[in-house]
Amino acid sequence: MSRRISFHRLAKQELKEAAHYYDSESHGLGLEFLQEIEQCIQSVVEYPEAAPVLGGPVRQRLARRFPYAVLYSITPARIRVLAVMHLKRRPMYWVGRQ
Repeated sequence: MSRRISFHRLAKQELKEAAHYYDSESHGLGLEFLQEIEQCIQSVVEYPEAAPVLGGPVRQRLARRFPYAVLYSITPARIRVLAVMHLKRRPMYWVGRQ
């Protein structure tokens, strides 16, 4: 079954800000970050229940190259990306997002 993907508005903002930051550090690195997160999301789409549960319905898929994780929840109809979280900053700031 194919689930629809949706992003919390703040998760979209986090993704854009992180890509901008990486690109400002080294031209092209922002695109590489976006590609890495896209791979994470593709993995979530293919195997939504494979990632470990953080708490309640929230799961975490780690990026390989960058210190980020995609936090998401799943229902029969969709995958909801709640946060694109830097792993070394404010670890629980996303709690309460739906």
